[in-house]
Amino acid sequence: MRTSVRSLLTLIAITVPGIAAAQKTVITLPGATANPNLSAGIRVGDMLYASGQLGMARAAPDSTIEGQTRLALENVKTVMEAGGTSMANVVKCTVFLTRQSDFQGMNRTYREYFPKDPPARSTVVVAALVAAGALVEIECMAVIPK
Repeated sequence: MRTSVRSLLTLIAITVPGIAAAQKTVITLPGATANPNLSAGIRVGDMLYASGQLGMARAAPDSTIEGQTRLALENVKTVMEAGGTSMANVVKCTVFLTRQSDFQGMNRTYREYFPKDPPARSTVVVAALVAAGALVEIECMAVIPK
C-alpha cells in the first residue's frame, strides 16, 4: 500500500507540471474579431475545445433540422480548421436539440460528417437555445495532430 501511494505521488509530481505548463490559446475565426465574452474555441496542448455552434444563418435561414445540423457542423468544421485540426480528429461532441422528435433528422445529417468511427456523443433535449428558431447546437472536442 505504501509503495502504491509513493508511486501515485511520483506520477502526480511528474504529470502536474506538464498540465500546468500547457498554454491556452483562444481560437478566433478568420474575419472575426475577438469577443470578450465568447471564444470560438480554445486550444490547450494537443486538444481543441470548440464552443457550441448553432445552425442558424441570417442570410438564408433554414427551419429544418437537417439544414440546421449541417450548418452547425460546418461551423464546427471551421473552428476545427482554424485551430489546426479536422473533423476526422473529433473525439467527443455534445448535441443540444429543442425537440426530441428531431433526433432522427439530426442523426442522419450528423452521420454525413462522421461516416466512420464517429466520436463519442451525448445528445440532450433542452427547453430552448440562445437564438429564437434555433433547433440544434453542437459543441465538439478534437485532438490536434503533432
